[in-house]
Amino acid sequence: MQHALCAFTPHDEQAVKAATNTFRQNLNFDAADVIKELGVGEALTSLLDAKGRPGIVERSLIRPPTSDLGPATESERKKVMDASPVAGRYEKEVDRESAFEILLARANNAAAAAEAGEKAEAEARPKALEAEERKKVERAANRRRKRYSRSDSVIETAAKSAARSVARSLGRELVRGLLGVLR
Repeated sequence: MQHALCAFTPHDEQAVKAATNTFRQNLNFDAADVIKELGVGEALTSLLDAKGRPGIVERSLIRPPTSDLGPATESERKKVMDASPVAGRYEKEVDRESAFEILLARANNAAAAAEAGEKAEAEARPKALEAEERKKVERAANRRRKRYSRSDSVIETAAKSAARSVARSLGRELVRGLLGVLR
């Protein structure tokens, strides 16, 4: 489909000639002359036949679309909605529980159950057992403190340091001696 083309310069003439060369020529008129004379609502058209080949170019009147600009009225809108194949399916609003709400409820239930279990456990234990358990825990903590709080004396620290340096020197001399033999 080609609407009117104006040709004022030689370059424009070449554009008109290029456009008309794309059509199959009609023997009744010259497409190059007609394309310059086309008015409002007119066009040169060439349609494909059943085998997909372009047809002969024809001068055609183009009917403007009959559409309505602006919002649809309520009655037009209702008519279109009633004619829809999905009419009646999506009118009812459904507010399903989201995954976030489900997970939040599960977390709240788990926290409440844990709290209730701890409370029940605390009430079920006799006070004598609690006192005995507390003593056991304190004794174990005291033992740990004694074990870790024991620090080496100055003499022990000096002896350990001297032993380490002697061991290091001895190890170094042995490695040097062995590597020297291998050379």
